[in-house]
Amino acid sequence: MKINLNADLGESFGAWTMGEDAALLRVVGSANIACGFHAGDPLVMRRTVRDALACGVTLGAHPAYPDLQGFGRRAMQMAPAELEAAVIYQVGALAAFAAAEGARLTHVKPHGALNNQACEDVGMADTVARAVRAVDRELILLAPALSELQAAGERAGLRVAAEIFADRAYTDAATLVPRSQDGAVLHSPDAVRAHVLRMLDAGGIVARSGKVLPTPMHSICVHGDTPGAVENARQLRAALEGRGWQLAGLPEVLTG
Repeated sequence: MKINLNADLGESFGAWTMGEDAALLRVVGSANIACGFHAGDPLVMRRTVRDALACGVTLGAHPAYPDLQGFGRRAMQMAPAELEAAVIYQVGALAAFAAAEGARLTHVKPHGALNNQACEDVGMADTVARAVRAVDRELILLAPALSELQAAGERAGLRVAAEIFADRAYTDAATLVPRSQDGAVLHSPDAVRAHVLRMLDAGGIVARSGKVLPTPMHSICVHGDTPGAVENARQLRAALEGRGWQLAGLPEVLTG
């Protein structure tokens, strides 16, 4: 009965602030920290690493397409060698900030459009998994449950944590409903809590249609840039603990 809560953090840039990182770090167990391509900058990266460590939160790299203006949510086409180098570059940068604070990365979770495309494109998924393994084969790949990215991580010999999303609706193919569609993003704490508990009780992803897709679930993502993210996370954590779930870091969840 161990489960991990994760959030995408460190997504401020220069004088521009995104999210409520300090509050979320007191709720989640793992932080996926932007690496400068879709958000974040060196000062933000270092500050977020320090803040996460102070809260006992495990560190993950959150690599993305080079798309600051689009927040990494616009699909791009990159040659496999270029994409692999871009992921290595970003993971390596965050690993250096972790090392500077006497710590290590535990995991990697791709961001936005890169994540979405790698969940459906086998070749892209293999490229991302290959890049993660090239940096450190001990890293955990945090990948959406039932995705091609999850399968690619397993083929690469990586430890893989299957992720579900607390605030996103699912299709019957276990993919996220596009943000452009009504109801794709859940906003109220009650809706988020019910969505997650429904999936945990069912033992798999529950699509918007009601279809159940059985899968192990190791980590739950609460998006830090969603309005009300902190309250959603707090109430979700309380509900999980009330059901007997123990909140833990990713390595602890995978080792049981």
